[in-house]
Amino acid sequence: MNEVAKVIPIHGVAGARGAGAKRSGHEQGESRLSSGMPASTVVTPPEFAPESSAVEAARNALSEQIIKTAEFVRRRLSGDYQVDEFGYDPHFTENVWLPVLRLLFEKWFRVEVSGLENIPSTGGALVVANHAGVFPIDGLMTSVAVHDHHPAHRPLRMLVADMAFEMPVVGDLVRKAGHTLACNPDAVRLLGEGEAVAVFPEGFKGIGKPFSERYKLQRFGRGGFVSAAMRTGAPIIPCSIVGSEEIYPKIGELGTLARLLNLPYFPVTPLFPHFGLLGLVPMPSKWYIEFGKPIYTDSYDASAADDPMELFEVTDHVRETIQQTLYRLLAKRRNVFLG
Repeated sequence: MNEVAKVIPIHGVAGARGAGAKRSGHEQGESRLSSGMPASTVVTPPEFAPESSAVEAARNALSEQIIKTAEFVRRRLSGDYQVDEFGYDPHFTENVWLPVLRLLFEKWFRVEVSGLENIPSTGGALVVANHAGVFPIDGLMTSVAVHDHHPAHRPLRMLVADMAFEMPVVGDLVRKAGHTLACNPDAVRLLGEGEAVAVFPEGFKGIGKPFSERYKLQRFGRGGFVSAAMRTGAPIIPCSIVGSEEIYPKIGELGTLARLLNLPYFPVTPLFPHFGLLGLVPMPSKWYIEFGKPIYTDSYDASAADDPMELFEVTDHVRETIQQTLYRLLAKRRNVFLG
Protein backbone atom coordinates (compact mmCIF):
# COMPACT_ATOMS: atom_id res chain seq x y z
CA MET A 1 0.00 0.00 0.00
CA ASN A 2 1.49 3.37 -1.02
CA GLU A 3 1.63 6.03 1.70
CA VAL A 4 2.22 9.77 1.33
CA ALA A 5 5.70 10.49 2.61
CA LYS A 6 6.05 13.11 5.34
CA VAL A 7 8.14 16.18 4.52
CA ILE A 8 10.71 16.98 7.20
CA PRO A 9 11.55 20.72 7.39
CA ILE A 10 15.20 21.74 6.99
CA HIS A 11 16.65 24.66 8.98
CA GLY A 12 13.24 25.49 10.37
CA VAL A 13 11.56 26.02 6.99
CA ALA A 14 8.13 24.41 7.01
CA GLY A 15 6.49 23.52 3.70
CA ALA A 16 2.85 24.02 3.02
CA ARG A 17 2.36 20.32 3.57
CA GLY A 18 4.14 20.53 6.98
CA ALA A 19 2.42 22.50 9.68
CA GLY A 20 0.16 24.18 7.14
CA ALA A 21 1.32 27.72 8.04
CA LYS A 22 2.88 30.14 5.51
CA ARG A 23 5.81 32.33 6.42
CA SER A 24 6.45 35.69 4.82
CA GLY A 25 9.26 36.21 2.39
CA HIS A 26 11.00 38.42 5.02
CA GLU A 27 10.83 35.63 7.60
CA GLN A 28 12.11 33.08 5.11
CA GLY A 29 14.97 35.37 4.21
CA GLU A 30 15.87 35.77 7.86
CA SER A 31 15.86 32.01 8.24
CA ARG A 32 18.23 31.61 5.30
CA LEU A 33 20.54 34.35 6.61
CA SER A 34 20.59 32.86 10.09
CA SER A 35 21.60 29.51 8.64
CA GLY A 36 24.44 31.06 6.68
CA MET A 37 22.81 30.50 3.30
CA PRO A 38 22.65 33.20 0.60
CA ALA A 39 19.35 34.99 0.42
CA SER A 40 18.98 33.98 -3.21
CA THR A 41 19.16 30.27 -2.34
CA VAL A 42 15.85 28.48 -2.70
CA VAL A 43 15.33 25.65 -0.23
CA THR A 44 13.16 22.85 -1.53
CA PRO A 45 11.97 20.29 1.01
CA PRO A 46 13.24 16.86 -0.02
CA GLU A 47 10.82 14.23 -1.21
CA PHE A 48 11.40 10.56 -0.55
CA ALA A 49 12.36 8.70 -3.75
CA PRO A 50 9.72 6.36 -5.15
CA GLU A 51 10.17 2.62 -4.75
CA SER A 52 13.07 1.45 -6.90
CA SER A 53 12.26 -0.13 -10.23
CA ALA A 54 14.35 -3.20 -9.33
CA VAL A 55 12.19 -3.97 -6.29
CA GLU A 56 9.04 -3.40 -8.32
CA ALA A 57 10.28 -5.70 -11.08
CA ALA A 58 11.13 -8.41 -8.54
CA ARG A 59 7.67 -8.08 -7.00
CA ASN A 60 5.99 -8.38 -10.41
CA ALA A 61 8.13 -11.38 -11.33
CA LEU A 62 7.21 -13.10 -8.06
CA SER A 63 3.54 -12.44 -8.65
CA GLU A 64 3.74 -13.85 -12.17
CA GLN A 65 5.56 -16.93 -10.93
CA ILE A 66 2.93 -17.57 -8.26
CA ILE A 67 0.19 -17.29 -10.88
CA LYS A 68 2.05 -19.64 -13.26
CA THR A 69 2.66 -22.17 -10.48
CA ALA A 70 -0.98 -22.14 -9.45
CA GLU A 71 -2.06 -22.60 -13.07
CA PHE A 72 0.43 -25.45 -13.53
CA VAL A 73 -0.84 -27.27 -10.43
CA ARG A 74 -4.45 -26.75 -11.50
CA ARG A 75 -3.84 -28.27 -14.92
CA ARG A 76 -1.90 -31.22 -13.51
CA LEU A 77 -4.59 -32.01 -10.97
CA SER A 78 -7.42 -31.64 -13.48
CA GLY A 79 -5.61 -33.62 -16.20
CA ASP A 80 -5.78 -30.66 -18.56
CA TYR A 81 -2.67 -31.60 -20.53
CA GLN A 82 -1.75 -33.99 -23.33
CA VAL A 83 0.81 -36.78 -23.64
CA ASP A 84 1.67 -38.39 -26.99
CA GLU A 85 2.15 -42.09 -27.68
CA PHE A 86 5.85 -41.86 -26.79
CA GLY A 87 5.06 -40.34 -23.40
CA TYR A 88 6.05 -36.79 -24.36
CA ASP A 89 4.47 -34.28 -21.99
CA PRO A 90 4.94 -30.73 -23.40
CA HIS A 91 3.20 -29.12 -20.42
CA PHE A 92 5.63 -30.68 -17.94
CA THR A 93 8.66 -30.13 -20.17
CA GLU A 94 8.07 -26.43 -20.75
CA ASN A 95 7.05 -25.58 -17.18
CA VAL A 96 9.37 -27.78 -15.12
CA TRP A 97 12.14 -29.45 -17.07
CA LEU A 98 13.32 -26.71 -19.45
CA PRO A 99 13.46 -23.95 -16.78
CA VAL A 100 15.91 -26.10 -14.79
CA LEU A 101 18.07 -26.79 -17.84
CA ARG A 102 18.10 -23.10 -18.80
CA LEU A 103 20.00 -22.27 -15.63
CA LEU A 104 22.84 -24.55 -16.76
CA PHE A 105 22.57 -23.39 -20.36
CA GLU A 106 22.60 -19.64 -19.70
CA LYS A 107 24.42 -19.17 -16.39
CA TRP A 108 26.76 -22.12 -15.93
CA PHE A 109 27.93 -23.16 -19.40
CA ARG A 110 27.04 -19.85 -21.11
CA VAL A 111 26.30 -21.70 -24.34
CA GLU A 112 26.74 -19.91 -27.66
CA VAL A 113 24.73 -21.36 -30.54
CA SER A 114 25.20 -20.93 -34.29
CA GLY A 115 23.81 -22.46 -37.46
CA LEU A 116 20.24 -22.93 -36.22
CA GLU A 117 18.98 -21.75 -39.60
CA ASN A 118 20.18 -25.12 -40.95
CA ILE A 119 17.41 -26.91 -39.04
CA PRO A 120 14.15 -26.67 -41.03
CA SER A 121 11.20 -25.01 -39.32
CA THR A 122 8.87 -27.88 -40.20
CA GLY A 123 9.18 -31.52 -41.18
CA GLY A 124 11.48 -34.29 -40.07
CA ALA A 125 15.14 -33.50 -39.42
CA LEU A 126 17.88 -35.63 -37.87
CA VAL A 127 20.48 -33.83 -35.75
CA VAL A 128 23.66 -35.92 -35.39
CA ALA A 129 26.13 -34.76 -32.72
CA ASN A 130 29.32 -35.74 -30.96
CA HIS A 131 28.94 -37.13 -27.45
CA ALA A 132 31.15 -36.51 -24.39
CA GLY A 133 31.34 -35.57 -20.75
CA VAL A 134 30.80 -38.77 -18.67
CA PHE A 135 27.11 -37.81 -18.20
CA PRO A 136 24.99 -36.95 -21.28
CA ILE A 137 24.51 -33.29 -20.39
CA ASP A 138 25.45 -32.34 -23.96
CA GLY A 139 22.20 -33.79 -25.24
CA LEU A 140 20.20 -31.75 -22.74
CA MET A 141 21.96 -28.53 -23.69
CA THR A 142 21.37 -29.25 -27.39
CA SER A 143 17.66 -29.67 -26.73
CA VAL A 144 17.54 -26.28 -24.98
CA ALA A 145 19.42 -24.67 -27.89
CA VAL A 146 16.88 -25.89 -30.45
CA HIS A 147 13.77 -25.28 -28.34
CA ASP A 148 14.69 -21.80 -27.09
CA HIS A 149 16.75 -20.33 -29.92
CA HIS A 150 15.38 -21.82 -33.14
CA PRO A 151 12.79 -19.49 -34.73
CA ALA A 152 10.20 -22.27 -34.64
CA HIS A 153 11.08 -23.29 -31.04
CA ARG A 154 11.06 -26.94 -32.02
CA PRO A 155 11.23 -29.68 -29.39
CA LEU A 156 14.23 -31.94 -30.00
CA ARG A 157 13.33 -35.62 -29.54
CA MET A 158 16.49 -37.51 -28.59
CA LEU A 159 17.22 -41.18 -29.16
CA VAL A 160 18.43 -42.45 -25.79
CA ALA A 161 20.18 -45.63 -24.63
CA ASP A 162 17.83 -48.21 -23.12
CA MET A 163 19.72 -48.08 -19.79
CA ALA A 164 18.22 -44.64 -19.11
CA PHE A 165 14.69 -46.06 -19.23
CA GLU A 166 15.62 -48.79 -16.74
CA MET A 167 16.63 -46.28 -14.07
CA PRO A 168 13.97 -45.26 -11.54
CA VAL A 169 12.75 -41.65 -11.85
CA VAL A 170 15.17 -41.00 -14.73
CA GLY A 171 13.23 -43.24 -17.10
CA ASP A 172 9.95 -41.47 -16.41
CA LEU A 173 11.61 -38.07 -16.76
CA VAL A 174 13.18 -39.03 -20.08
CA ARG A 175 9.81 -40.09 -21.44
CA LYS A 176 8.08 -36.92 -20.28
CA ALA A 177 10.80 -34.84 -21.95
CA GLY A 178 9.90 -36.46 -25.28
CA HIS A 179 12.79 -38.86 -25.80
CA THR A 180 12.66 -42.48 -26.82
CA LEU A 181 14.77 -45.59 -27.37
CA ALA A 182 17.74 -45.37 -29.70
CA CYS A 183 16.35 -47.82 -32.21
CA ASN A 184 15.63 -47.59 -35.91
CA PRO A 185 11.84 -48.11 -35.74
CA ASP A 186 11.33 -45.27 -33.23
CA ALA A 187 13.62 -42.98 -35.22
CA VAL A 188 11.74 -43.69 -38.46
CA ARG A 189 8.41 -43.15 -36.77
CA LEU A 190 9.35 -39.80 -35.24
CA LEU A 191 10.98 -38.52 -38.43
CA GLY A 192 8.00 -39.69 -40.46
CA GLU A 193 5.72 -37.66 -38.18
CA GLY A 194 7.76 -34.54 -38.92
CA GLU A 195 9.70 -34.32 -35.65
CA ALA A 196 13.20 -32.95 -35.10
CA VAL A 197 15.20 -35.89 -33.76
CA ALA A 198 18.70 -36.03 -32.25
CA VAL A 199 21.10 -38.97 -32.17
CA PHE A 200 24.56 -39.39 -30.67
CA PRO A 201 26.14 -42.28 -32.63
CA GLU A 202 29.21 -42.58 -30.38
CA GLY A 203 27.01 -43.71 -27.49
CA PHE A 204 28.81 -44.76 -24.31
CA LYS A 205 32.09 -44.91 -26.22
CA GLY A 206 31.86 -41.15 -26.60
CA ILE A 207 30.80 -40.01 -23.15
CA GLY A 208 32.99 -42.60 -21.43
CA LYS A 209 36.27 -41.99 -23.26
CA PRO A 210 39.29 -40.75 -21.25
CA PHE A 211 40.11 -37.06 -21.12
CA SER A 212 43.31 -37.69 -23.08
CA GLU A 213 41.13 -38.53 -26.12
CA ARG A 214 38.88 -35.48 -25.89
CA TYR A 215 37.32 -34.24 -29.11
CA LYS A 216 38.47 -37.34 -31.00
CA LEU A 217 35.30 -38.91 -32.37
CA GLN A 218 34.72 -42.60 -31.71
CA ARG A 219 33.20 -45.02 -34.21
CA PHE A 220 29.71 -44.13 -35.42
CA GLY A 221 28.34 -47.65 -35.60
CA ARG A 222 26.78 -49.25 -38.66
CA GLY A 223 24.88 -46.21 -39.90
CA GLY A 224 21.46 -46.95 -38.46
CA PHE A 225 20.72 -43.25 -38.13
CA VAL A 226 21.51 -42.72 -41.83
CA SER A 227 19.11 -45.53 -42.73
CA ALA A 228 16.33 -43.87 -40.72
CA ALA A 229 16.94 -40.55 -42.48
CA MET A 230 16.93 -42.19 -45.92
CA ARG A 231 13.70 -44.04 -45.25
CA THR A 232 11.92 -40.80 -44.40
CA GLY A 233 13.82 -38.39 -46.65
CA ALA A 234 14.79 -36.30 -43.63
CA PRO A 235 17.91 -34.10 -43.86
CA ILE A 236 20.84 -34.89 -41.58
CA ILE A 237 22.14 -31.90 -39.60
CA PRO A 238 25.72 -32.38 -38.30
CA CYS A 239 26.11 -30.83 -34.85
CA SER A 240 29.45 -30.07 -33.18
CA ILE A 241 29.64 -29.40 -29.43
CA VAL A 242 32.70 -27.88 -27.76
CA GLY A 243 32.88 -27.56 -23.98
CA SER A 244 31.25 -30.81 -22.93
CA GLU A 245 34.55 -32.71 -22.73
CA GLU A 246 35.76 -30.57 -19.82
CA ILE A 247 32.80 -30.78 -17.44
CA TYR A 248 33.98 -34.09 -15.92
CA PRO A 249 37.56 -34.82 -17.05
CA LYS A 250 37.75 -38.61 -16.89
CA ILE A 251 41.21 -39.66 -15.73
CA GLY A 252 40.36 -43.28 -14.88
CA GLU A 253 37.61 -45.73 -14.04
CA LEU A 254 36.77 -48.41 -11.50
CA GLY A 255 36.00 -51.48 -13.58
CA THR A 256 35.05 -53.81 -10.72
CA LEU A 257 32.58 -51.32 -9.29
CA ALA A 258 31.12 -50.71 -12.74
CA ARG A 259 30.47 -54.44 -13.19
CA LEU A 260 28.87 -54.70 -9.74
CA LEU A 261 26.54 -51.80 -10.55
CA ASN A 262 25.93 -53.04 -14.10
CA LEU A 263 27.23 -49.78 -15.56
CA PRO A 264 29.22 -49.33 -18.78
CA TYR A 265 31.90 -47.57 -16.70
CA PHE A 266 32.40 -45.96 -13.29
CA PRO A 267 34.38 -42.77 -13.87
CA VAL A 268 37.18 -41.27 -11.83
CA THR A 269 37.66 -37.52 -12.25
CA PRO A 270 39.83 -35.02 -10.36
CA LEU A 271 36.88 -34.43 -7.99
CA PHE A 272 34.88 -37.68 -8.13
CA PRO A 273 34.51 -39.91 -6.15
CA HIS A 274 37.07 -38.31 -3.80
CA PHE A 275 34.84 -35.34 -2.93
CA GLY A 276 31.55 -37.22 -2.91
CA LEU A 277 28.50 -35.33 -4.14
CA LEU A 278 30.59 -32.19 -4.58
CA GLY A 279 32.46 -34.04 -7.29
CA LEU A 280 29.23 -34.31 -9.29
CA VAL A 281 29.11 -30.56 -9.88
CA PRO A 282 30.19 -30.07 -13.51
CA MET A 283 33.07 -27.75 -14.30
CA PRO A 284 31.79 -24.40 -15.68
CA SER A 285 33.38 -24.71 -19.11
CA LYS A 286 32.38 -22.36 -21.91
CA TRP A 287 30.27 -24.15 -24.55
CA TYR A 288 29.79 -23.71 -28.28
CA ILE A 289 27.16 -25.59 -30.28
CA GLU A 290 27.24 -25.30 -34.06
CA PHE A 291 24.70 -26.84 -36.44
CA GLY A 292 26.19 -27.49 -39.87
CA LYS A 293 24.76 -27.46 -43.38
CA PRO A 294 22.11 -30.13 -44.02
CA ILE A 295 23.07 -33.36 -45.75
CA TYR A 296 20.01 -34.20 -47.83
CA THR A 297 18.85 -37.79 -48.17
CA ASP A 298 15.64 -37.44 -50.21
CA SER A 299 17.52 -38.02 -53.49
CA TYR A 300 18.58 -41.58 -52.57
CA ASP A 301 16.75 -44.62 -53.89
CA ALA A 302 14.65 -46.62 -51.43
CA SER A 303 17.18 -49.47 -51.65
CA ALA A 304 19.98 -47.21 -50.33
CA ALA A 305 18.59 -47.50 -46.79
CA ASP A 306 19.64 -51.18 -46.81
CA ASP A 307 22.89 -50.81 -48.75
CA PRO A 308 25.90 -51.09 -46.36
CA MET A 309 28.20 -49.22 -48.72
CA GLU A 310 25.81 -46.30 -49.15
CA LEU A 311 25.23 -46.15 -45.41
CA PHE A 312 28.95 -46.23 -44.69
CA GLU A 313 29.67 -43.45 -47.18
CA VAL A 314 27.09 -41.07 -45.73
CA THR A 315 27.99 -42.00 -42.13
CA ASP A 316 31.66 -41.27 -42.79
CA HIS A 317 30.75 -37.96 -44.41
CA VAL A 318 28.71 -36.90 -41.37
CA ARG A 319 31.44 -37.99 -38.96
CA GLU A 320 34.18 -36.17 -40.85
CA THR A 321 32.07 -32.99 -41.03
CA ILE A 322 31.58 -32.98 -37.26
CA GLN A 323 35.25 -33.75 -36.59
CA GLN A 324 36.54 -30.94 -38.80
CA THR A 325 34.09 -28.48 -37.25
CA LEU A 326 35.29 -29.48 -33.78
CA TYR A 327 38.89 -28.77 -34.78
CA ARG A 328 37.88 -25.37 -36.17
CA LEU A 329 35.97 -24.39 -33.03
CA LEU A 330 38.81 -25.56 -30.80
CA ALA A 331 41.31 -23.51 -32.78
CA LYS A 332 39.27 -20.37 -32.09
CA ARG A 333 38.88 -21.09 -28.38
CA ARG A 334 41.48 -19.37 -26.18
CA ASN A 335 40.40 -20.59 -22.76
CA VAL A 336 38.39 -23.60 -21.57
CA PHE A 337 36.35 -21.55 -19.09
CA LEU A 338 36.34 -18.08 -20.64
CA GLY A 339 36.05 -19.08 -24.30
